[in-house]
Amino acid sequence: MNITVTGAAGFIGFHTCLALLRRGDQVFGVDNCNAYYDPALKEARLLELRRHDRFSFARVDLAKPGELLGAGSEAPRIVVHLAAQVGVRSALLDPGAHVRDNLVGQYEVLEYCRQRAVSHLVHASTSAVYGANRRLPSRVEDRVDDPISFYGATKRSGELLARSWASLHGLPVTSLRFFTVYGPWGRPDMATWTFTDSIMRGRPIRLHGRGRMRRSFTYIDDAIRGILGAVDLAIDRRQEGTPHRIYNIGNPESVGLRRFVATIEESVGRPARTELVEAEPGEIVATEADIESSRGDLGFLPRVSIEEGI
Repeated sequence: MNITVTGAAGFIGFHTCLALLRRGDQVFGVDNCNAYYDPALKEARLLELRRHDRFSFARVDLAKPGELLGAGSEAPRIVVHLAAQVGVRSALLDPGAHVRDNLVGQYEVLEYCRQRAVSHLVHASTSAVYGANRRLPSRVEDRVDDPISFYGATKRSGELLARSWASLHGLPVTSLRFFTVYGPWGRPDMATWTFTDSIMRGRPIRLHGRGRMRRSFTYIDDAIRGILGAVDLAIDRRQEGTPHRIYNIGNPESVGLRRFVATIEESVGRPARTELVEAEPGEIVATEADIESSRGDLGFLPRVSIEEGI
Protein backbone atom coordinates (compact mmCIF):
# COMPACT_ATOMS: atom_id res chain seq x y z
CA MET A 1 0.00 0.00 0.00
CA ASN A 2 1.22 3.51 -0.85
CA ILE A 3 1.18 5.68 2.30
CA THR A 4 2.33 9.24 2.96
CA VAL A 5 3.54 9.99 6.50
CA THR A 6 4.01 13.58 7.64
CA GLY A 7 6.41 14.25 10.50
CA ALA A 8 8.44 11.24 9.31
CA ALA A 9 11.57 12.47 11.10
CA GLY A 10 9.71 12.92 14.38
CA PHE A 11 9.49 10.41 17.20
CA ILE A 12 6.12 8.80 16.46
CA GLY A 13 6.44 9.43 12.72
CA PHE A 14 9.78 7.61 12.57
CA HIS A 15 8.40 4.52 14.32
CA THR A 16 5.27 4.61 12.17
CA CYS A 17 7.36 4.63 8.99
CA LEU A 18 9.48 1.73 10.28
CA ALA A 19 6.39 -0.34 11.11
CA LEU A 20 4.80 0.31 7.71
CA LEU A 21 8.02 -0.53 5.89
CA ARG A 22 8.49 -3.74 7.84
CA ARG A 23 5.07 -4.97 6.83
CA GLY A 24 5.70 -4.21 3.16
CA ASP A 25 4.10 -0.81 2.52
CA GLN A 26 5.55 1.88 0.25
CA VAL A 27 6.20 4.97 2.40
CA PHE A 28 6.68 8.56 1.32
CA GLY A 29 7.83 10.62 4.30
CA VAL A 30 7.76 14.39 4.62
CA ASP A 31 9.12 16.65 7.35
CA ASN A 32 10.57 20.15 7.64
CA CYS A 33 13.13 18.96 10.26
CA ASN A 34 12.79 22.18 12.23
CA ALA A 35 14.91 23.10 15.24
CA TYR A 36 12.27 22.66 17.98
CA TYR A 37 14.80 20.14 19.28
CA ASP A 38 18.19 19.10 17.90
CA PRO A 39 17.73 18.42 14.15
CA ALA A 40 20.64 15.95 14.34
CA LEU A 41 18.30 13.48 16.05
CA LYS A 42 15.79 13.87 13.22
CA GLU A 43 18.51 13.36 10.63
CA ALA A 44 19.66 10.22 12.47
CA ARG A 45 16.12 8.83 12.32
CA LEU A 46 15.95 9.58 8.59
CA LEU A 47 19.25 7.79 8.08
CA GLU A 48 17.68 4.66 9.57
CA LEU A 49 14.61 4.99 7.33
CA ARG A 50 16.68 5.47 4.20
CA ARG A 51 18.09 1.97 4.65
CA HIS A 52 14.77 0.72 3.26
CA ASP A 53 14.33 0.82 -0.52
CA ARG A 54 10.56 1.37 -0.19
CA PHE A 55 11.09 4.68 1.66
CA SER A 56 11.36 8.05 -0.06
CA PHE A 57 11.52 11.47 1.56
CA ALA A 58 10.96 15.14 0.82
CA ARG A 59 11.73 18.14 3.01
CA VAL A 60 8.38 19.94 3.13
CA ASP A 61 6.99 22.82 5.18
CA LEU A 62 3.35 21.84 5.47
CA ALA A 63 2.24 25.36 6.41
CA LYS A 64 3.44 26.80 3.09
CA PRO A 65 0.49 26.77 0.67
CA GLY A 66 0.75 24.07 -1.95
CA GLU A 67 4.18 22.80 -0.89
CA LEU A 68 2.89 19.35 0.03
CA LEU A 69 0.95 19.14 -3.23
CA GLY A 70 4.15 19.84 -5.12
CA ALA A 71 6.06 17.04 -3.38
CA GLY A 72 5.98 13.49 -4.71
CA SER A 73 4.32 12.30 -7.88
CA GLU A 74 2.26 9.24 -6.95
CA ALA A 75 -1.02 9.83 -5.13
CA PRO A 76 -1.10 7.91 -1.83
CA ARG A 77 -3.95 5.69 -0.80
CA ILE A 78 -3.64 6.76 2.84
CA VAL A 79 -2.10 9.76 4.61
CA VAL A 80 -0.88 9.47 8.21
CA HIS A 81 -0.52 13.05 9.42
CA LEU A 82 1.76 13.14 12.48
CA ALA A 83 3.57 16.45 11.90
CA ALA A 84 2.72 19.08 14.52
CA GLN A 85 4.08 21.66 16.88
CA VAL A 86 3.82 19.91 20.22
CA GLY A 87 4.01 20.72 23.91
CA VAL A 88 1.86 22.48 26.48
CA ARG A 89 4.82 24.54 27.70
CA SER A 90 6.16 25.43 24.25
CA ALA A 91 2.75 26.85 23.37
CA LEU A 92 3.19 29.42 26.14
CA LEU A 93 6.48 30.57 24.60
CA ASP A 94 5.58 30.45 20.91
CA PRO A 95 1.82 30.19 20.35
CA GLY A 96 2.20 31.41 16.76
CA ALA A 97 4.14 28.27 15.85
CA HIS A 98 1.26 26.15 17.13
CA VAL A 99 -1.26 28.08 15.04
CA ARG A 100 0.95 27.82 11.97
CA ASP A 101 1.75 24.12 12.20
CA ASN A 102 -1.39 22.73 13.86
CA LEU A 103 -4.02 24.80 12.04
CA VAL A 104 -2.54 26.05 8.76
CA GLY A 105 -0.60 22.81 8.34
CA GLN A 106 -3.73 20.80 9.11
CA TYR A 107 -5.66 22.65 6.42
CA GLU A 108 -2.91 22.07 3.85
CA VAL A 109 -2.97 18.33 4.59
CA LEU A 110 -6.75 18.23 4.28
CA GLU A 111 -6.61 20.04 0.95
CA TYR A 112 -3.86 17.69 -0.23
CA CYS A 113 -6.10 14.72 0.61
CA ARG A 114 -9.01 16.26 -1.30
CA GLN A 115 -7.02 17.04 -4.42
CA ARG A 116 -5.19 13.70 -4.43
CA ALA A 117 -8.43 11.75 -3.78
CA VAL A 118 -6.91 10.06 -0.72
CA SER A 119 -8.98 7.15 0.62
CA HIS A 120 -8.34 7.73 4.33
CA LEU A 121 -6.62 10.31 6.52
CA VAL A 122 -5.30 9.29 9.94
CA HIS A 123 -4.09 12.25 11.98
CA ALA A 124 -2.61 12.86 15.41
CA SER A 125 -4.49 14.62 18.16
CA THR A 126 -3.70 14.61 21.87
CA SER A 127 -5.05 13.86 25.33
CA ALA A 128 -4.54 17.58 26.04
CA VAL A 129 -7.93 18.22 24.40
CA TYR A 130 -9.59 16.84 27.57
CA GLY A 131 -8.23 19.82 29.49
CA ALA A 132 -10.25 20.72 32.56
CA ASN A 133 -12.48 17.62 32.39
CA ARG A 134 -12.53 16.02 35.82
CA ARG A 135 -14.08 12.74 34.76
CA LEU A 136 -11.59 9.86 34.50
CA PRO A 137 -10.94 7.83 32.50
CA SER A 138 -11.32 10.22 29.58
CA ARG A 139 -13.74 8.97 26.93
CA VAL A 140 -13.96 10.15 23.33
CA GLU A 141 -17.63 10.94 24.01
CA ASP A 142 -16.70 13.49 26.70
CA ARG A 143 -17.11 17.19 25.99
CA VAL A 144 -13.81 18.85 25.10
CA ASP A 145 -14.67 22.54 25.03
CA ASP A 146 -12.31 23.58 27.85
CA PRO A 147 -8.82 22.37 26.79
CA ILE A 148 -7.08 24.94 29.15
CA SER A 149 -3.80 24.74 27.21
CA PHE A 150 -3.27 26.60 23.94
CA TYR A 151 -1.64 23.48 22.53
CA GLY A 152 -4.75 21.45 23.35
CA ALA A 153 -6.93 24.14 21.79
CA THR A 154 -5.04 24.00 18.48
CA LYS A 155 -5.25 20.21 18.36
CA ARG A 156 -8.97 20.23 19.15
CA SER A 157 -9.39 22.80 16.39
CA GLY A 158 -7.55 20.40 14.10
CA GLU A 159 -10.08 17.69 14.94
CA LEU A 160 -12.93 20.03 14.09
CA LEU A 161 -11.32 21.05 10.80
CA ALA A 162 -10.96 17.36 9.94
CA ARG A 163 -14.57 16.62 10.83
CA SER A 164 -15.79 19.52 8.72
CA TRP A 165 -13.68 18.35 5.76
CA ALA A 166 -15.00 14.81 6.18
CA SER A 167 -18.55 16.14 6.09
CA LEU A 168 -18.04 18.49 3.15
CA HIS A 169 -15.94 16.23 0.94
CA GLY A 170 -16.68 12.70 2.13
CA LEU A 171 -13.08 12.19 3.22
CA PRO A 172 -12.84 9.36 5.78
CA VAL A 173 -10.82 10.68 8.73
CA THR A 174 -9.60 9.00 11.90
CA SER A 175 -8.35 11.25 14.73
CA LEU A 176 -6.05 9.63 17.31
CA ARG A 177 -5.71 11.21 20.74
CA PHE A 178 -2.26 10.17 21.99
CA PHE A 179 -1.50 9.90 25.71
CA THR A 180 2.17 10.60 26.69
CA VAL A 181 3.96 8.34 24.22
CA TYR A 182 7.57 7.46 25.18
CA GLY A 183 10.31 5.05 24.16
CA PRO A 184 13.51 4.66 22.08
CA TRP A 185 14.38 7.58 19.77
CA GLY A 186 12.06 9.73 21.88
CA ARG A 187 11.85 13.51 22.09
CA PRO A 188 14.52 15.17 24.27
CA ASP A 189 11.98 17.61 25.73
CA MET A 190 9.81 14.92 27.32
CA ALA A 191 10.04 13.85 30.96
CA THR A 192 11.28 10.33 30.21
CA TRP A 193 14.38 11.79 28.58
CA THR A 194 14.95 14.86 30.77
CA PHE A 195 14.41 13.04 34.07
CA THR A 196 16.71 10.17 33.09
CA ASP A 197 19.41 12.53 31.89
CA SER A 198 19.23 14.63 35.07
CA ILE A 199 19.28 11.64 37.40
CA MET A 200 22.29 10.13 35.64
CA ARG A 201 24.12 13.47 35.86
CA GLY A 202 23.16 14.09 39.50
CA ARG A 203 21.06 17.14 38.66
CA PRO A 204 17.76 17.97 40.39
CA ILE A 205 14.46 17.33 38.63
CA ARG A 206 11.35 19.44 39.08
CA LEU A 207 8.13 17.59 39.88
CA HIS A 208 5.27 19.74 38.66
CA GLY A 209 1.98 19.76 40.54
CA ARG A 210 4.09 19.12 43.64
CA GLY A 211 4.50 15.51 42.53
CA ARG A 212 0.77 14.75 42.42
CA MET A 213 0.45 14.46 38.64
CA ARG A 214 -0.50 11.20 36.94
CA ARG A 215 -0.12 10.20 33.30
CA SER A 216 -1.18 7.40 30.97
CA PHE A 217 2.37 6.65 29.84
CA THR A 218 2.10 4.78 26.54
CA TYR A 219 5.06 2.84 25.19
CA ILE A 220 5.82 3.54 21.53
CA ASP A 221 5.33 -0.07 20.38
CA ASP A 222 1.82 -0.05 21.84
CA ALA A 223 1.03 3.30 20.22
CA ILE A 224 2.22 2.02 16.84
CA ARG A 225 -0.13 -0.95 17.04
CA GLY A 226 -2.96 1.54 17.50
CA ILE A 227 -1.81 3.58 14.50
CA LEU A 228 -1.63 0.50 12.29
CA GLY A 229 -5.08 -0.49 13.44
CA ALA A 230 -6.35 2.94 12.39
CA VAL A 231 -4.55 2.75 9.03
CA ASP A 232 -6.29 -0.53 8.31
CA LEU A 233 -9.69 0.63 9.56
CA ALA A 234 -12.29 0.46 6.80
CA ILE A 235 -14.48 3.57 6.82
CA ASP A 236 -17.19 3.66 4.17
CA ARG A 237 -17.47 7.19 2.82
CA ARG A 238 -20.97 6.31 1.61
CA GLN A 239 -22.23 5.50 5.09
CA GLU A 240 -24.86 7.64 6.72
CA GLY A 241 -23.38 10.50 8.71
CA THR A 242 -19.93 12.04 8.72
CA PRO A 243 -17.08 9.54 8.04
CA HIS A 244 -15.03 10.74 11.02
CA ARG A 245 -13.91 8.67 13.99
CA ILE A 246 -11.96 9.58 17.16
CA TYR A 247 -9.99 7.12 19.30
CA ASN A 248 -7.85 7.28 22.43
CA ILE A 249 -4.37 5.80 22.05
CA GLY A 250 -3.21 5.53 25.63
CA ASN A 251 -2.44 3.15 28.44
CA PRO A 252 -5.53 2.61 30.61
CA GLU A 253 -3.23 2.48 33.66
CA SER A 254 -2.44 5.95 34.97
CA VAL A 255 0.98 6.16 36.66
CA GLY A 256 1.83 8.68 39.37
CA LEU A 257 4.84 10.93 38.94
CA ARG A 258 6.60 9.51 42.00
CA ARG A 259 6.30 5.93 40.72
CA PHE A 260 7.58 7.13 37.35
CA VAL A 261 10.66 8.68 38.97
CA ALA A 262 11.24 5.63 41.19
CA THR A 263 11.18 3.41 38.09
CA ILE A 264 13.88 5.49 36.43
CA GLU A 265 15.93 5.49 39.67
CA GLU A 266 15.83 1.70 39.79
CA SER A 267 16.72 1.39 36.11
CA VAL A 268 19.78 3.64 36.21
CA GLY A 269 20.84 2.68 39.74
CA ARG A 270 21.00 6.24 41.05
CA PRO A 271 18.74 8.27 43.36
CA ALA A 272 16.94 11.35 42.09
CA ARG A 273 17.22 14.81 43.59
CA THR A 274 13.74 16.26 43.39
CA GLU A 275 12.15 19.68 43.77
CA LEU A 276 8.39 20.02 44.24
CA VAL A 277 6.94 22.90 42.20
CA GLU A 278 3.47 24.07 41.22
CA ALA A 279 1.94 23.01 37.93
CA GLU A 280 2.49 25.38 35.04
CA PRO A 281 -0.44 27.09 33.29
CA GLY A 282 -2.27 24.68 31.00
CA GLU A 283 -0.95 21.48 32.61
CA ILE A 284 -3.46 18.73 33.30
CA VAL A 285 -3.22 17.11 36.74
CA ALA A 286 -4.12 13.59 35.60
CA THR A 287 -4.68 11.70 32.36
CA GLU A 288 -6.26 8.29 32.06
CA ALA A 289 -7.40 6.76 28.79
CA ASP A 290 -10.65 4.93 28.20
CA ILE A 291 -9.83 2.56 25.33
CA GLU A 292 -13.08 0.61 24.94
CA SER A 293 -13.72 1.81 21.38
CA SER A 294 -10.02 1.64 20.47
CA ARG A 295 -9.87 -1.97 21.61
CA GLY A 296 -13.04 -2.90 19.76
CA ASP A 297 -12.40 -1.11 16.44
CA LEU A 298 -8.60 -0.98 16.22
CA GLY A 299 -7.59 -4.02 18.24
CA PHE A 300 -5.61 -1.65 20.48
CA LEU A 301 -4.55 -3.09 23.82
CA PRO A 302 -1.34 -1.83 25.49
CA ARG A 303 1.00 -4.58 26.65
CA VAL A 304 4.04 -2.73 28.04
CA SER A 305 4.11 -1.65 31.70
CA ILE A 306 5.96 1.46 32.81
CA GLU A 307 8.63 -0.71 34.45
CA GLU A 308 9.29 -2.67 31.25
CA GLY A 309 9.05 0.44 29.08
CA ILE A 310 11.56 2.47 31.08
